[in-house]
Amino acid sequence: MKRIFVAFALSLSSAVAFAQKPGPQLLNPTNHALVLIDHEGQMAFATKSITAEELRNNVAIVAGASKIFNVPTVLTTVAEKSFSGPVFPEIELFYPQATSGYIDRTTMNTWEDVNAHKAITSKGKKKLVFGGLWTGVCIVGPALSAIAEGYEVYIITDACGDVSKEAHEQAINRMVQAGAKPMTSIQYLLELQRDWARQETYKAVTDLVKKYGGAYGLGIQYSHEMLKH
Repeated sequence: MKRIFVAFALSLSSAVAFAQKPGPQLLNPTNHALVLIDHEGQMAFATKSITAEELRNNVAIVAGASKIFNVPTVLTTVAEKSFSGPVFPEIELFYPQATSGYIDRTTMNTWEDVNAHKAITSKGKKKLVFGGLWTGVCIVGPALSAIAEGYEVYIITDACGDVSKEAHEQAINRMVQAGAKPMTSIQYLLELQRDWARQETYKAVTDLVKKYGGAYGLGIQYSHEMLKH
């Protein structure tokens, strides 16, 4: 009986240890690079798959998350001075252009731009997370290209947008069929935080959500103020 109990205890402890190990497909602050593509005024004007307000808030959550967790991040623009204009103020807030090395391009596919490709691949991460405008052009191009080169690609779908809901959805479908993994902005943030006991990032994460997280942010504000959590 004693041997049976010891064997059971050992199997239980090994099961618990296994359960505590996160799956390899989950993102963490050090196993991926983030690429934010063409979140600029002219690109947003014709984006109809998501409201401008929702898009800006979602992009703020993604940019803020990457800043909080020190994720290697590449920011690109397309024809900034001649056509598309400056990036969203929410990106500028976390990544000021003067110090963040935005990469301006003429190519619609970021992957085909020599400087952008070098900036992304030099991060040394096999997982790449993309968000940008428009989904069917500026995201499909680099996503499919990265997959073809052996990268594991994630798409933050609500930090992307296109000229119609159908254009956005078909672009997402095409990338998923090729192997890309869809996720949302809040999902991205919480996957990086992972544990509310991580006090070093807790306040920054909850402050970010209170400012840009809509109803979820209101819930956190309520919890902090009324329940003292």
